[in-house]
Amino acid sequence: MSHTIVMTGASRGIGRVALDEIRRRDPDAHVVVVARTDLGDGTVTADLSSLRSVRDAATAIRDRLDRGDLPPLRAFVGNAGVQHTNALVTGPEGFESTFTVNVLANHVFVRVLQDRFATPGRVVITTSDTHFGDFRHNLGLVPGPVWQSPDVLARPGAFPDPSSAAAGRTAYSTSKLATIHLVHESARRLPPGVTAVAYNPAFVPGTGLTRDAGPVVRFAVRRILPAMTWTPWATSPAAAGRYLADVILGAIDAPNGSYVDLGAVVPSSPESYDPRRERELWDAAERLTGVGV
Repeated sequence: MSHTIVMTGASRGIGRVALDEIRRRDPDAHVVVVARTDLGDGTVTADLSSLRSVRDAATAIRDRLDRGDLPPLRAFVGNAGVQHTNALVTGPEGFESTFTVNVLANHVFVRVLQDRFATPGRVVITTSDTHFGDFRHNLGLVPGPVWQSPDVLARPGAFPDPSSAAAGRTAYSTSKLATIHLVHESARRLPPGVTAVAYNPAFVPGTGLTRDAGPVVRFAVRRILPAMTWTPWATSPAAAGRYLADVILGAIDAPNGSYVDLGAVVPSSPESYDPRRERELWDAAERLTGVGV
């Protein structure tokens, strides 16, 4: 039966691989790609660092679903992500860009579309094993998360030496911890028959995530680190994208609220299980994005 999948972060990297896999494996899927620029084939344009732009895009998709211009909604995939070289980049509303794109934008899409899902429906949010904060999961490349009040995390300068690359990477790992918190809370609050899942692609060199880094880091990521995909320490974009497609299409049995590490459901970090923090983040996301009004 024809159905709609809404997806961010599908223009390059693992998202592009997943998009091609979905189109090949699920001919009934009508994929609505949300991107900064019009890629054709029904793209909905949005600047994910602008909450107004995100809300306009989500509302436009909801209106198309209501008019019957799109088949029933089966999945939302929040795969887009950013990592900056500092913790000072802001969007139009003044919120820190990493937190806006990686956390708040996904919350807007889920909340605006949550009553339009056909069942069984699925929300898939791409996270990162950097949220563990240990060498085994981040290879010493990214500092561990430093949790603070969501109102602090949403603003620039939330971490020490905010103009440094270390602060930018800390903002990234902390935002990925936040995505798991919101997946847990979404799993409690989404309508029956709609599940929320966090997907970890592991370390995937060459995806463009570090495109804002300095020339030395960009060279290493593009020319040296891809060789690690031949080792257990890294994953190729092709493999990570195929696993993402598996999660989206339900080929992996992922229960509501679960964490999927490539093809396996495993526990996320001990820190990521905190119902009080999850409720606090949900309430802040409602207030900061305006979707709860």
